Amino acid sequence: MRNWILPEYVQDILPPEAARIERARRMLLDLFQVHGYELVMPPLVEYVESLLSGTGRDLELQLVKVVDQLSGRLMGVRADITPQAARIDAHLLNRRGVTRLCYAGSVLRALPANLTGTREPLQVGAEIYGHAGPESDVEIQQLMLKSLALLGAKTVHLDLGHVGVFRALAREGGLADALESDLFRALQAKDVPLVEDLTSGLAAPIGRALRLLPELYGGREVLAEARRRLPPLPEIGQALDDLETVADALEPMVGELCFDLAELRGYHYHSGAVFAAYVPGCASAVAQGGRYDEVGSAFGRARPATGFSLDLRQLSPYLPEVQPRTGILAPCLPDPALAKVIESLRAQGEVVVVDLPGHEEFRDELGCDRELKFQDGCWQVLPSRRT
Repeated sequence: MRNWILPEYVQDILPPEAARIERARRMLLDLFQVHGYELVMPPLVEYVESLLSGTGRDLELQLVKVVDQLSGRLMGVRADITPQAARIDAHLLNRRGVTRLCYAGSVLRALPANLTGTREPLQVGAEIYGHAGPESDVEIQQLMLKSLALLGAKTVHLDLGHVGVFRALAREGGLADALESDLFRALQAKDVPLVEDLTSGLAAPIGRALRLLPELYGGREVLAEARRRLPPLPEIGQALDDLETVADALEPMVGELCFDLAELRGYHYHSGAVFAAYVPGCASAVAQGGRYDEVGSAFGRARPATGFSLDLRQLSPYLPEVQPRTGILAPCLPDPALAKVIESLRAQGEVVVVDLPGHEEFRDELGCDRELKFQDGCWQVLPSRRT
C-alpha cells in the first residue's frame, strides 16, 4: 500500500493554485473589512452537540466525528463555519446591536457535494446578526456579488427563493412532520409527480398551492403570479414583498435574476430568503446563503441573521493566474553586511533566496533572475549569469 495516497475527494493544493487561492482569500477579507465585518476564527473541532445545534440536523450526515481522548465525549470536525459564527455572536460577543462577522477556513465533510467536488472546502463567508429586515438581506447579497466580481466573475446568475412560502403553506395545512419532510424532499428534487401524489389528500387551497410551487420559477412575473394564485396568507405576502425589495436592489448587479419558490435548500436551517449565485461554465452554485433567524436561539439568544459563503477551492479554476515573482539569489555566507542587505531587500518586498551549499546544479528551480554579488566594496544586486 502506498502511504502517500490521500483519501478520496481530498487533495493537496500545489504552489500555483495555492497562490491564486491565497490571494483571493486576502482580497475577500480586505473587502469584508472595509464593509465593517470583523474576522473570527472558530475552532476546527467542537463537541457534536454544539456543531449541530440550531441546524435542524441538516449537517449531521456531513459531520465527521471523532472521540475526544480527554473527555471521552464525541467531537465533530466542522462541516460549516456559519453555526460557529452564530454561536460566537449569541454566546460570546453578546452584543445588543447589529454585528457583522466574517471568516475563512477549511471545513471537512463526509461526502463531496458532487463527483468533481472536494470533501475539504475552503469556506469564506460573511454574516450579519441583529437585523431582521430586507435591508440586511440586500447588504449581504450585494457583498456576495462584489466578492464574485472581485474574483473575476463578469456575469452572475442569481436565484432567489424564500422558505417562508412553503412553511406558511405547511403550517396552514396542518401537515404532519413526516408528510412535510417528504414534500420538502420532493420539491427539492423537482419531482412533480411525487408532489402531486403527496398532496392528493390535502384540502384544495393548500394542496393546489403546494403543487403550484415547482411552476413558480422565472423572472419578475413569478412574484405577480404567486400573489395571484397562492393563498393570501400574511407570511406569504411578506415573503414576496421581501423578495421584491431584494430584487430591486440587486437587479443592476447581476446578469440574470430568477425566482424559485420551490427552492428549499437548507429548509430546516434557513428561515427566510435564500439565494444562490452561478457563473458561466460551472454547473453548481459558486456562492450561496440565506436568512437563518432561528440558529442563535440554540445558544441561548435568538438573533435575526443572514449570511453567505463560498468555497475558494471550487472557484480556483476561475481565479486569475498569479504570476510567480522572480527572486534574488544570495550566497550562504556568515557575513553581517550580507545579512543586513538581505533583510533590507526583504523588507522592501523582494524575494531573496539563500543558496544553500551542495545544490548548485538545481539553482534553476529557485526562480531567481538576479544575484547578490560583492562588487566595488559592497553587496549589489546584479543580473544572474544564467538568464
